[in-house]
Amino acid sequence: MCYNVDMDGQEYLNQISMQNRPVKKSRFSNFLSSKFAVVGLIGVIALAVVIVIGALIGGGKKDVKNLSASLALHVNNTAEVISEYQTHVKSSELRASAASLGQVLSVTGKDLADYLENKYNLKLSNIGKDISTQANTEKDGLESELFEAKINGILDRIFAHKMSYEISLIATEAAKIIKSTSDTDLKDLLEKNYSSLENLYDKFNNFSEAK
Repeated sequence: MCYNVDMDGQEYLNQISMQNRPVKKSRFSNFLSSKFAVVGLIGVIALAVVIVIGALIGGGKKDVKNLSASLALHVNNTAEVISEYQTHVKSSELRASAASLGQVLSVTGKDLADYLENKYNLKLSNIGKDISTQANTEKDGLESELFEAKINGILDRIFAHKMSYEISLIATEAAKIIKSTSDTDLKDLLEKNYSSLENLYDKFNNFSEAK
């Protein structure tokens, strides 16, 4: 990630102004001018850089694992919600799209679960509390919205909208993992069903009850 460290015009003028003023040397400035201090500061900076790089490398590996676990729960939970509500959808076209999406997500969830177990010896049932709690909270929210839509007689419209939204979220999560990992097996796994998700997104996003 890049950070913009350029100073604005006013800061630049202020710096020039300060440089043109006579500066009274303090003990601290004398200390900085000594060779030993310069060498010491360089050592501290170098150590800090090494620590940061190490943390980024370690954190990146951990992030891929956690992101993959989170995505696995997300696709499995969404597949379960689809299974619960697709039979209540009136449109046969929408039911067919829901069945296809549920199948794609079930396969993706199984593939991710197998990957996590083989790569990290991690089972979905043992995923950290923070990740599982977040995933379950999101699932509860989706179920609540669909239940309300069902009792209000607008399930088809809301179901199509929510499924297109879930597909976009899942695709975004998958893209983030692909960008973060060098593991070709994981990349292939996630890219395998991308075209299917893309086609299904269009079906849900373009759904109209007027058809």
